[in-house]
Amino acid sequence: MPRRRRLRKVVAPPSFKGYKPYGNKKSSKNPVELFYEEYEAIKLADYDSLSQLEASEVMGVSRPTFARIYASARQKIATALTETREIVTVYGHAILDKDWYQCNKCHSKFSLPPQVDQLHCPLCQSKNFQSINPEK
Repeated sequence: MPRRRRLRKVVAPPSFKGYKPYGNKKSSKNPVELFYEEYEAIKLADYDSLSQLEASEVMGVSRPTFARIYASARQKIATALTETREIVTVYGHAILDKDWYQCNKCHSKFSLPPQVDQLHCPLCQSKNFQSINPEK
């Protein structure tokens, strides 16, 4: 029986739902699902220029586990680019660092400091939002 997967810590969810190829009408194949933890691995290693060891500590996983997540993310992105497939973000096996919400009006994603009494979207002031954290 395989070991249970530990949840991987993600500092912030991706600020996009997905990407679509532009200019190719034959992109009707199934989209590539990029997990939040794979997005986080790409962001930490390539955007923030952290070493795999530093990035693994931020995500709360071992360095070899980080390397597998990172390799999977790169493979998925390469597949999407080569086969002109859409990329969509899905939750995967992640746990968000804080409580995150998405506004149903302007679709922004935000977290709130613990001392805030009024819950509203900081961008459009709407009170119509939902938690994007998974049920525990």
